[in-house]
Amino acid sequence: MAKGKKLDPSKKLIVGIGSALVDILLLEDESFLAETGAPKGGMTLVENKTVIEKMLSKTKKGTSVVPGGSACNTILGVGRLGGPARFIGKRGSDDLGALFESSLKNHNVEPVLFTSASPTGCVLSIITPDAQRSMFTFLGASSETKPEEITPAQFAGAAVAHIEGYLLFNEKLLRASLKAAKAAGALVSLDLASFTVVEAAKAILDDVVEEYVDILIANEDEARSFTGLTDETAALSALAKKSDIAVLKIGKRGSYISSNGTIAAVPRMGSGAAVDTTGAGDLWAAGFLYGLVNGLPIERCGTLASACGFEVCQVVGASIPEDGWNRIRKFL
Repeated sequence: MAKGKKLDPSKKLIVGIGSALVDILLLEDESFLAETGAPKGGMTLVENKTVIEKMLSKTKKGTSVVPGGSACNTILGVGRLGGPARFIGKRGSDDLGALFESSLKNHNVEPVLFTSASPTGCVLSIITPDAQRSMFTFLGASSETKPEEITPAQFAGAAVAHIEGYLLFNEKLLRASLKAAKAAGALVSLDLASFTVVEAAKAILDDVVEEYVDILIANEDEARSFTGLTDETAALSALAKKSDIAVLKIGKRGSYISSNGTIAAVPRMGSGAAVDTTGAGDLWAAGFLYGLVNGLPIERCGTLASACGFEVCQVVGASIPEDGWNRIRKFL
């Protein structure tokens, strides 16, 4: 299905596909993160769960355990906003997997979950005092989704299929997901996820975006890695040439959204300092896509997105509490 297709106003469903992961949240200092040797603010894949367990053995701080995964966070947000939502992924046949699935249902999200004998994937998110999060990801069962398991029927009725950038690590699954979504008549939204992902996927990213992606979402670091441009205006222009709607998120300063040849500058919402940026981009996408499928003007979609992003930064983890959702609903 060619790009340039418009949203069908009769469709409201947003379908996400990505890694079914459980987040382990740890508040630690800069020296603890430095000892890991990982880049600050990035995402590092680990081959087994013991790597994460060894890191946790070196801290005396407590942890929080919540459902996670980039696309899943976005879809959970859509469900909490009251929109029809569906998530596709693979979990383990274990307690963490059961927790993950029940959380989807509790957030009014329809689960389409394959199961595996492998453990449910998890992410250790180390949150430093400046609210930056650096992630160590054990994919576990989530990495075992097979391209042949993905069908257009799983995207049936979708206005938008939201694809997390982490699928770029699995090109065959990514392309199967994109083809199935397009065959079902959905527009495709791609969140670039992390500058480390963009750097690792440069060989295929251009072709994938130009062939399939209608809505491209990036932050400053991701846009710089993808386009090679440091100037924000130039980077946004480059993104806009590749997709019908291009988003450049600029942290505390808000975002720029390019659509139909015009650019909307959206300021940040709220004035409180961030406690934790985990899930900020994911919940931003939830607000933006919800607004888009419900016919809101682009700038108002961005404002709703900013409200969601702001609220999730006021708590540890990617789950907005009920009082935060109440403030967002008042905005709506």
